[in-house]
Amino acid sequence: MKKLVVVAVFALVSFNLSAQDGGQTDKGSWLLEANTGFGGPGGRSANTSFRLTTIDGDVTYNLGFEGGYFIMDDLALKVGLGYGDGDNQPSTFSYKIGAKYYVIGRVPFQLDLAGASIEDFDNNPLWLGLQGGYAFFLGDNVSIEPGLRYNLNLNDDFIDSDVFQLNVGFVVHL
Repeated sequence: MKKLVVVAVFALVSFNLSAQDGGQTDKGSWLLEANTGFGGPGGRSANTSFRLTTIDGDVTYNLGFEGGYFIMDDLALKVGLGYGDGDNQPSTFSYKIGAKYYVIGRVPFQLDLAGASIEDFDNNPLWLGLQGGYAFFLGDNVSIEPGLRYNLNLNDDFIDSDVFQLNVGFVVHL
């Protein structure tokens, strides 16, 4: 069974490497990204991903997108915006600015500054985000990018801990 899993992963990665014909991360290209954030700092954080949560009948949601422009091959400058609200939760406007670099056109690493403005809060979160993953290209213009993200807290008055997240990004390359 273990051999079958290793062979399947190797075949998927090999197919993926041969499927990409280039151009997705070339200078002058654009990317539009939607993420699903699993784990993470919860509802009162900087969040530019999609999230829908129901706990004891209380529903919270977040809607967000990110976009970027490749200023050189494999390096994109990115911005992101998000809005969250829900039952018994204050509304939150989130933002993100940073850079994403694709090592060998397949392994994205991201560094960004993310923050939020939370309704009726005097202190708001501010995070330095570090993220890495792998880009599975499903054709010339679409990739799925699972990754691991570390959020380093920059505002101890808001929360005193750092956070790990698992993200799955769905990216359209233009």
